Amino acid sequence: MTIDIRLFCSSCRRFTAWCLSCHVLLGCSADQPLNPSFPLKVVDAKRAIDDMKRSPGALERPMVVVGGILDPGDGAESLAAALAETCGGERKVISVCFCGVYDFDRCAQRLVEAVEKAFPGGEPDQTIEVDVVATSMGGLIARHAANMPSELAAKRPRLNIARLFTISTPHRGASLAVTPTIDRRVVDMRAGSDFLNRINVGFPPTYEVVAYVCVPDYVIGERNAALMGQTPWWVASAPFTSSHLCANDDPRIIADIARRLRGEQPFTTDPPSPLPRRGLFRPQAGVEARR
Repeated sequence: MTIDIRLFCSSCRRFTAWCLSCHVLLGCSADQPLNPSFPLKVVDAKRAIDDMKRSPGALERPMVVVGGILDPGDGAESLAAALAETCGGERKVISVCFCGVYDFDRCAQRLVEAVEKAFPGGEPDQTIEVDVVATSMGGLIARHAANMPSELAAKRPRLNIARLFTISTPHRGASLAVTPTIDRRVVDMRAGSDFLNRINVGFPPTYEVVAYVCVPDYVIGERNAALMGQTPWWVASAPFTSSHLCANDDPRIIADIARRLRGEQPFTTDPPSPLPRRGLFRPQAGVEARR
């Protein structure tokens, strides 16, 4: 049996072209629906990030990138590297993950200790002032570390946050947290939990909070990604992807945070647009598609 190599190569070319077309279509579809107050398209965000990398800005203060509940460290490290490249701040950027830590008090302790070790010079009752970029549960850890309940005041300094950028953080609780579990952190992320009520003491916080989310987010519920009474800056996710798990890699969110860290005009414009109807969303991957 013989195979005409020309037919084989032609088939390869057609298959390659089909794959590329699908990749382009998926990339473009992430721009629909387009947020009127965050009208940045994926291709333009990537171009903006490349431009910022070629001409890095300067960080106003040290930056801490905080990982989420399932992040072994790779996700936070990748996000920290991407932001550091745009700001020329490799020496002023650290990432923190929480593998092996299963309650919020100990998570907050680890975060504060990491900041004190990397950036000494704070006061006895608080760390040096930092900007924090946090993914998912990491935003709650940062808020808890900054809140410093009275019962913990003697155990650790307060995390001194200037600005907190959160990506898919369940500020008001997580939709999937109602699932039966023995993980105390998940229980604490249920809407109306004692933990969430406690970190909202003194609401609103004294520092700036800028919240982002990829929609639809069936893990936390996209409305929960912002503080009470606020709307998160949202972008549409590509079809057949996990909007929650992929949000910290989204170039539109990274580009907007980088602009803010560099002290430049962000791509977002006030006031944030209302969240779109879920009927406009496309199928999601994994657990999100089954909800």
